[in-house]
Amino acid sequence: MKKNPLDFVRPNILALEPYSTARDEFKGGDISVWLDANESPYPSGLNRYPDPHQKKLKQAIARLKGVAEDRIFIGGAGSDEAIDLVYRIFCRPGVDNAISISPTYGVYEVSADINDVELRKVALGEGYSLPVDALLAAADSNSKVMWICSPNNPTGNAFAPDDIIRLLDGFDGMVVVDEAYVDFSPYPSLLNVLDAYPNLIVMQTFSKAWGMASLRMGLAFASPEISGLFARVKYPYNVNGPTQEELLRRIASTDIHPEVSEIVAERGRLASALSAMPQVRRVHHSDANFLLVEVSDADAMYDYLIGHGVIVRNRNRVAGCKGCLRFTVGTPAENDRVISLVENFKRLFDYCY
Repeated sequence: MKKNPLDFVRPNILALEPYSTARDEFKGGDISVWLDANESPYPSGLNRYPDPHQKKLKQAIARLKGVAEDRIFIGGAGSDEAIDLVYRIFCRPGVDNAISISPTYGVYEVSADINDVELRKVALGEGYSLPVDALLAAADSNSKVMWICSPNNPTGNAFAPDDIIRLLDGFDGMVVVDEAYVDFSPYPSLLNVLDAYPNLIVMQTFSKAWGMASLRMGLAFASPEISGLFARVKYPYNVNGPTQEELLRRIASTDIHPEVSEIVAERGRLASALSAMPQVRRVHHSDANFLLVEVSDADAMYDYLIGHGVIVRNRNRVAGCKGCLRFTVGTPAENDRVISLVENFKRLFDYCY
């Protein structure tokens, strides 16, 4: 039986009267003089407020993703805006809780702390597998949200859709699947089951495969009822005009497939090269655009790479990632540089010790 997602919403959010902008009150017509929003009347290309509902952009994203416009939320602070809104919409501060896998993307926990929501962390299973039964067992009557990052950051692996479906069937709350890295994964997006699961929210981004991290554009897809709540709770003009225009231009003119294909191929080449080195203990399987690599001395290698102008992410102190560095897959030349430096680190390490 389909779950009613409105049953999980905070009562005050259901009753919320959203802020009405001047652009909300204007319903269309042949207007040549705009005097409703206290804007500067002097044209600069930036003097008018942007569309608070991003109508043209939603039309383009709907075509791109094969999803109805009324299921789309666009965030102007990356996926982090959608993460914060999930807590604000569903979780009563100091009362309700959320559940996440561990290790995973750190903003789920930071945002929970900001919103005074308990976050229950469930360790991943062997080989960073999804602990479906343990996640369901962690829930109680005040559990409103479950976070699943797939492919997961920082581990890199994606979870089988059937396992996530088990969570959607078994959890009496909202399941949020963060698909920031889905374009690099062999698994399909869960956008294709939105109709079947009203308690599903799918998050995506233009920061990774689309190469637009600087624009800070995040997406959330959900039932029309939940997308409507996102629109009511968000701040009025959350995506600025130049960003909307640039994204429309990029969607119309960009084919991401050649770069995605190269990154996937380079991921395999980098993994093979690193795996063959004795100072590398393990290269974890990845379905993302990065590799989690367990090395003999993570802190020493991290410092060595920085000293030679290469920055990676030190995950040595993250639960479940002891001894690991996270390598983003770069260009072929950048990956060659990493391979060379890691090889030289072994020789230097042997010489010093």
